[in-house]
Amino acid sequence: MSHVSSSDRAARSELSGPAIVARSCVFNVCLWLWTAVMLIVALPWLVLPPRLMLAHSRFWMRGVHLLLAHIVGLQHEVRGQAPDPNPAIFAFKHQSAWETLSVHLLLDGAAIALKRELTQIPLFGWCLLHAGMIRIDRAGGTRAMRGLIEGGRAALARGVPIVIFPEGTRVAPDEHHPYHPGVAALYRHLDCPVVPVALNSGVFWARRSFVKRPGRIVVEFLPPIEPGLERKAFMAELERRLEPATERLVAEARRQIGAA
Repeated sequence: MSHVSSSDRAARSELSGPAIVARSCVFNVCLWLWTAVMLIVALPWLVLPPRLMLAHSRFWMRGVHLLLAHIVGLQHEVRGQAPDPNPAIFAFKHQSAWETLSVHLLLDGAAIALKRELTQIPLFGWCLLHAGMIRIDRAGGTRAMRGLIEGGRAALARGVPIVIFPEGTRVAPDEHHPYHPGVAALYRHLDCPVVPVALNSGVFWARRSFVKRPGRIVVEFLPPIEPGLERKAFMAELERRLEPATERLVAEARRQIGAA
């Protein structure tokens, strides 16, 4: 059974009903203002080394986490450990915008495989590409797969971890989408471990919802899947590890909310 501290319980007892909606509205406004300011400040980094853009990204994310903690009452906990030495491929469950706003705090310098549309957003997209993110054209078929593999190889050559969301989109905690073949292609061609990463962020920050609930998101790094499995066996093993762990964390989050 999950442990909920008395301070966490007291904080959440003050944040129910209309208060949650009001604080979510304040957070959303502050998030957009903070992001706008940080995008303007990021302009000089576009002509400087990518590591400076990544440092700027981490600073932005720390600001987002401070806003979440102080306005919404939402924090996070990390369980397990990323393999050392890196790099590796990290296969994240994707339930919320939260993990996309947290990756560089969890994995320093990570190259994230993300949809091409994000890189086409003026200024924001330029920052993503300059920082070394991997662009995926989801309608590009074989060409898109080649681009993913080439981007992954470039990330490994820089000595940084790769992050991919196997389901390709945010999925609600009670739903399940088939895993896309991109993660298997990286596993096969890059010949490095894949670390499943389970989480329960969608319980607190639901997909396409402006409401954010107070509590504690848990991110859990599971044991790595070592190279060498055939494609079908790898995909089955990834799902076998990731889905039950995610279900366990989601149930824990719901008990946490019920205890508030």
